[in-house]
Amino acid sequence: MIKPRNQHRLISGLSGQIYLWLAVLIFGASGAVTRKVTKIGASHFIDGRNPISLCNVLFVGNLCALIVMLFIYGKQWNKATLKQLSKKDWVSLTAVAILSGALAPGLIFQALALTGVNNVILVGRLEPPLALALSVWLLKERVSFGEFMGAIAAFVGVTLTILLQPPGETIMNTGGLQLGLGELLVAAGSVAIAISTIIGKKYLSQIPLGIYSIYRTALGTIIFFFLALGLYGNDHFVDVFSPFLWQWMFLYGGLIVVVGQSFWTIGLKSTTVSTAYLVGSFTPIAGIIAAYLILGEVPNMAHYLGGSLILLGMFLSQVSNRRRISHEVALSPVTSTPTEQKAEMGMGFKGI
Repeated sequence: MIKPRNQHRLISGLSGQIYLWLAVLIFGASGAVTRKVTKIGASHFIDGRNPISLCNVLFVGNLCALIVMLFIYGKQWNKATLKQLSKKDWVSLTAVAILSGALAPGLIFQALALTGVNNVILVGRLEPPLALALSVWLLKERVSFGEFMGAIAAFVGVTLTILLQPPGETIMNTGGLQLGLGELLVAAGSVAIAISTIIGKKYLSQIPLGIYSIYRTALGTIIFFFLALGLYGNDHFVDVFSPFLWQWMFLYGGLIVVVGQSFWTIGLKSTTVSTAYLVGSFTPIAGIIAAYLILGEVPNMAHYLGGSLILLGMFLSQVSNRRRISHEVALSPVTSTPTEQKAEMGMGFKGI
């Protein structure tokens, strides 16, 4: 017979996995939903402006995310905890907030305006192999043969996805090659996230997850706001309080940000790192399916070829990572910044 304590742990783990899978489905649909609501805004211009612009969606979506995080992690922001943080901790937190809280989301949202959702999803898979390479180079981490081959396969898959794209309107000529500007923006965003992951691993191992998440989101939102004003003008967010925008942001923010982030957080508290890493790796697949169902985006040959190699790389990495993580921290729930980053590395674009 199963002991009551073990039975409770089993039920808790199963319910946690259900929450993780629901979050993955929601996060996977985020790119398609983002594109869909901006298309709706394009047919309801206000004085020649789209009230549901990508910048407005990102800004308001981050505000929604911040409210959720304050509700979940607010208790961690106390004097006793904050006094333990050194100047180096705050500098590292600020660097991560700039890279993964402002720069990367801004680049990815801009890419959504220039290229298909499938491209954003697949090219975004550049992040894990980059993070792995930087971990080996800068942190001297050891990687297994399976992780190495998985990273190579994923990198080749992303490269093929970029190079084999059919000609489009927003292209750049580089040494005879025609590269899509949207795909390059996603790649740049992936580099920013990979660097922030390395900073988190090296300097933020002792930072409570709540302080990390709230600070990154809050500072990232502020930096993105002023960066957009500097690039696009003082009237760029003039429609941010538009009733039409908020009508749809209640759907986007409520579903993608509030429900998705809440499910993911609940799931992380009752499952293990290896489980979260495995479930999160299915987010790109859910995203491609959502792009077809919501937007009618049919994968092209570049997606099939590149995506197949990316999936192969994910499989090889999963097998190796599951063994290593199971040995290291699989028996513990996700409670720290580096393990949170590890769990989210396979997810890609989450809508915020």
